[in-house]
Amino acid sequence: MSLLREWIDGGPPRLIDGAVGTVLYSRGVFVNQCFDHLALTDPDTVLAVHADYVRAGAELIETNTFGANPVKLEMFGLEKLTEDMNARSAELARRAAGGRPVAVLGAVGPLGIRMEPLGPTSRSEVRAFFRTQIGALANGGVDGIILETFADPNEISEAIAAARQAASDLPVIAQMSFGEEGYTEFGTEAAEAVPVLEKGDVVGVNCSVGPSPMLLTVEKIVSLSRLPVAALPNAGLPRDVGDRKIYLASPEYMARCAVRMVQAGARFVGGCCGTTPEHTRMMAAHLAPLRERRGGKAGRSTTAAVPVDGSREPAVGRAGEGSAGHRAAARTTVLAERSALGAKLAAGEFARLARVSSPRGADASGLMAAGRALARASSGVDAVVVSDPPEKRSRMATLAACAVLERGTGIETVAQYGCRDRNLSGIIGDLLGAAASGLKNLFVVTGDPPREGPYDSGGVYDIDSIGLVNLVAGLNAGRDPGGGDIGSASRFLIAVAANPCAVDPDEEERRLVWKVEAGADCAITPPVFDAERFLRFAETTRDPGIPLLAGLRPLANLAEAEFLANEVPGISVPDAVVRRMARASHEGRAGAEGIAIAREVLHDIRDAAAGAVVIAGASSVEGAVEGVLD
Repeated sequence: MSLLREWIDGGPPRLIDGAVGTVLYSRGVFVNQCFDHLALTDPDTVLAVHADYVRAGAELIETNTFGANPVKLEMFGLEKLTEDMNARSAELARRAAGGRPVAVLGAVGPLGIRMEPLGPTSRSEVRAFFRTQIGALANGGVDGIILETFADPNEISEAIAAARQAASDLPVIAQMSFGEEGYTEFGTEAAEAVPVLEKGDVVGVNCSVGPSPMLLTVEKIVSLSRLPVAALPNAGLPRDVGDRKIYLASPEYMARCAVRMVQAGARFVGGCCGTTPEHTRMMAAHLAPLRERRGGKAGRSTTAAVPVDGSREPAVGRAGEGSAGHRAAARTTVLAERSALGAKLAAGEFARLARVSSPRGADASGLMAAGRALARASSGVDAVVVSDPPEKRSRMATLAACAVLERGTGIETVAQYGCRDRNLSGIIGDLLGAAASGLKNLFVVTGDPPREGPYDSGGVYDIDSIGLVNLVAGLNAGRDPGGGDIGSASRFLIAVAANPCAVDPDEEERRLVWKVEAGADCAITPPVFDAERFLRFAETTRDPGIPLLAGLRPLANLAEAEFLANEVPGISVPDAVVRRMARASHEGRAGAEGIAIAREVLHDIRDAAAGAVVIAGASSVEGAVEGVLD
């Protein structure tokens, strides 16, 4: 049995080293460098850091490989060196350990990308990335694997699985990072994380916070799991001093807190960001009396807590249901009960919608006037889509605009909501607020990159539209992205974008299938001018079985037709349509011709479409609706 296995099975508390990156930075390594690459370019410096931690009393030292996975290394153009870098890093740590009773842990951090169900990277791809890194660490001679600073339970689950495949004989210390309130960035709390972490051999928590808030999380984990527990806090919260972040928790304070962690039940303690060999030296001194009192005694039992059904596989997929493709959820409301639009689609009736833009300021009077006119329109509309144009201009948030419009007119709305301008936490907050305000329908999109405008404004894109569908479907099932219970479930109808004229039709069809599997209820297309392409798309996407709502835009003049035909990607305007608009413009009847073209398209696609969304363009929205849908 290996030394690390013996320590996991029982005995006194063991001391893990502190931050390697912090010490490297203090010794002149610039933050814009790839720290992991130093194993190949400056091995002596890395070796010296490991040696200092061993001399300070660390019994377990981590390789300098936190970001040495193919995904993060690609940012530096170093992905082809993944295996060499990890193997060499392991050899350096092993050399520093020498013949001492010191275990070498292969450090593995998150990939830094979104995986399914919130991102485009599949579970199998994620596992393969981790397998490459972990296999190289094993070849380099590590005694075990330590997974650090994970926030997504799905990602660390794949990392553990990769470790079992690439190095089945090595123990795994599986750690997630919890904030001051006890949640990961994905909203996962300890009770939800422990079943995932127990796929490893040691469950733990590291980074994000200092020792005081971490102690509370450690106590929870100790009460929930019978596996050994690891705790590696930061040296407090960092303070910005100039362009540097300084951690202020002293070695003495960190050492006292390490004792409290052990008294709370932790078997392995150490440090994360901001800690140094001096912190380790002080921890070793403070832990020595505890080690003497516990020497030779067995620690906590290593029997994993198993649910009553005998399974150790937690539900960590979308909505806590196990996988992104699992749409059925006991708490999810059926489509017909979510909104009037949902009821119409569920009944197979043709849905009639209009699209307007959110106001450019706080004055919603124009939006209200359009809503009242649409409510009075002889053709009638079932709902109004409030869009969010990509221009960098001040606009009212679509969720707020929809709430104002519904309260003022009683007409049902569909809020276009994108991933461009908000991070994941902001998205969750927005959607919970929308549910509380009574909004029923969402049109979820990734969002076009911001166009030029009067001020700088970049895109966020924490997730894409497929991830957003998964997120909303999870909220509809009463779960947040981390699998946490949100109490009352939302009841959103989920509309998505689908483009019959996409540049890559195969990719568009694949993404639509993924959106349907994630939980989409219907799809809205851009303006359709080519009926044949719409019909082909409807036929090829018949299998997903999702209602298609066709965008219809009455052209106002020749200039608009030429602009859409030549300057807007993803919209196909046939030459015949442009010629018709040219003749009509010359004869002074362009508006009427634009409506006639839209009506003809609607007639041709009516049997294949579940509804239509009239987009006003330069004309009044009520006039466009009456002209096209009457």
